[in-house]
Amino acid sequence: MLEAFRWSSGLVTLVWCVALLNGLTGYALNHLGLMPRDPHSIPWLPIWVLLHADLPHLLVNTLPLYYMSFFVALRGPRLFLKVTVFVTLAAGLAVWLAGRSAIHIGASGLIFGYFGFLLAIAFYEQDFRTRLVDLAIASVTLFYYGGLFMGLVPVEPRISYEAHFFGFCAGLLAARLFSGRFLRR
Repeated sequence: MLEAFRWSSGLVTLVWCVALLNGLTGYALNHLGLMPRDPHSIPWLPIWVLLHADLPHLLVNTLPLYYMSFFVALRGPRLFLKVTVFVTLAAGLAVWLAGRSAIHIGASGLIFGYFGFLLAIAFYEQDFRTRLVDLAIASVTLFYYGGLFMGLVPVEPRISYEAHFFGFCAGLLAARLFSGRFLRR
C-alpha cells in the first residue's frame, strides 16, 4: 500500500511541478498539447496529460487523479506504469486522429482511463479474492465518481470530451490487455 501511495503521489507531484513551471511561463507550455491532425503535436503525445489550462483546471483534476492512480498503483508499479503509458498514448493518439480542432490538455484523459480500467479489471480477473477486491474498488469508484459518465458527452465547448471518451475507452482496453486472464492465453 505504501508503494501505491508513493507512485500516485509521485504522479500528482509531477503534474503539479509541470503546472508550476507552466504558470511561471504564463501557460506558454500549453501549446505543447495535442492539436488534432497537426503533425507538429505528435512529439508531445507523452505529455499532454501533464498540462493544465490554469489553476482551477489543475485543482479539479488533482483529487480524482490521486484517488484513481492510487487504486491502479495498488496492482503494482509495473502495471501502473503500463496502464499510465498505454492510456496516455492510446487516448492521445485517438484524440489526435479524431478530436475537434482545439488544443487538448489535462489529466482528465488519464483520469477517465484509470476510471475505465478500475471498472473493467474485475471482469477479467480470474482469482476470486482479487475479483472481490476489484469489485469493491469499482463500487466505491462508481459511488464517488459515477458522475464522470457525464463527461463522456459534449456539454461544455472548452472541455475535451474527446479526451474523456478516448481515455475511458483506452482504460477499458488496458484492463483487457493487461489482465491476467488475457496474458495467460
